[in-house]
Amino acid sequence: MSENQNLLAEQRRALILDEVRRRGGVRVNELTRKLGVSDMTVRRDLDALARQGVLEKVHGGAVPVVEASTHEPGFEAKSGLELNAKEDIARTAASLVAPGTAIALSGGTTTYALAHHLLDVPDLTVVTNSVRVADVFHSAQRTSGRRQGAATVVLTGGVRTPSDSLVGPVADQAIGALHFDVLFLGVHGISAEAGLSTPNLAEAETNRRLVQSARRVIVVADHTKWGTVGLSSFATLEQVDTLVTDSGLPTEARAEISEHLRRLVVTDEAAEPGPDGQADIVRRAENAGSTADI
Repeated sequence: MSENQNLLAEQRRALILDEVRRRGGVRVNELTRKLGVSDMTVRRDLDALARQGVLEKVHGGAVPVVEASTHEPGFEAKSGLELNAKEDIARTAASLVAPGTAIALSGGTTTYALAHHLLDVPDLTVVTNSVRVADVFHSAQRTSGRRQGAATVVLTGGVRTPSDSLVGPVADQAIGALHFDVLFLGVHGISAEAGLSTPNLAEAETNRRLVQSARRVIVVADHTKWGTVGLSSFATLEQVDTLVTDSGLPTEARAEISEHLRRLVVTDEAAEPGPDGQADIVRRAENAGSTADI
């Protein structure tokens, strides 16, 4: 991290959290030097991150929170994390959506960000088990009125989780009767061994149904999700067609992922072939239109 007096609070906190997770702990005086800000500013940032439950303050610094595999943060707690990465991922994923397709969006803060970028894609049919995602489309229609080409949104129903996803038998039955071209899937954790996982057993089953009902599966996940393992796995990496992530993903993780996926998309990086041609790393398309991928 380079010194920068002009970092926004959100950017500073993302950098601090990355440093804590990478090193297993940091001291306040180290952060003041690296960030070029005052001791008081660093302590305020640590207080804010501690309130979100993503690190633990200790005397003179902070350490990572060791989460149980059953711990499920609420939507608000997750929504303040890795905002820039999620926005980049959402913009990139939206460029992969062709007009007139049937897509599904799972619950999560990254798919919530993606939903905002899909409002101007015409004639979509959107299936979602996320209350937050559905509200993005419904709010747009309430604000601007029903316009030609506006998305048709199907909300599955079900029991609400802390992350505002709808899960359980009602959601599972609704999803099982549908078929969509592409699923955009947010995840709690992703690893080579456990695949895609979540701390919520009912959500795991609903996510399995989403994967089974999709012709193609695109996972949208920032780099902090790599190596995290929740209580229940619901898909292997081989069941994923594409992972859209950010440039914070370590080199060794990219190599490991490339052994399992057909395509790896890293925002803001030049295109280059993955090992044995099994994955592509592509540059984010700021103004990309539809793609033949979907």
